[in-house]
Amino acid sequence: MSTETNTLYPVFLKVRNLQVLIVGGGNVALEKLTFLTKSSPDAVVEMVAPFFRPETLELAKKFNVKITKKRFTRKMLKKRHVVIATTDSAAVNKRVYRAARKRFLLCNIADVPELCDFYMGGIVTKGNVKIAISTNGKSPTTAKRLRQFFEEVIPENIDDLVQNLNEYRKTIKGDFEEKVETLNEFTKGLISKN
Repeated sequence: MSTETNTLYPVFLKVRNLQVLIVGGGNVALEKLTFLTKSSPDAVVEMVAPFFRPETLELAKKFNVKITKKRFTRKMLKKRHVVIATTDSAAVNKRVYRAARKRFLLCNIADVPELCDFYMGGIVTKGNVKIAISTNGKSPTTAKRLRQFFEEVIPENIDDLVQNLNEYRKTIKGDFEEKVETLNEFTKGLISKN
């Protein structure tokens, strides 16, 4: 039995405010772009590769992703926030990682956990409710199955609850601490321990 724990810190990024570069144009690049645009259709993305799969070009067009048909150079990291490398060349991926780290950019090298500052885990979205699932890079398949489970058990109308609680929150008097206490008391019935 392992005593290792997941020490990753979950963050929800407003990728519409960030510049994302995906290096690569093959199957893994398509997977990453699909994942990113499904969760954040307004993401600002550029993809760079000597060639692209037709499906990638189609998806890129749908989401206004800039396509650059060139080999990666370090200059392409200028004015970026996040870099994802998906090429089938370990040497290119390592070059991307080293160059990104020198510029203090967040970097994900697909399928190489030790060269990742972040992982693109499973995501469940129901209206304003978004749940991210991480297995610490150990098992993307488990994250996928957990995502499928939560998609089934979280009701479609969960967003109605969120909207109603948001309206109720606006009517509560008092300082932040009093509001939190009131909301905690009001919502504790949502979690029943049978």
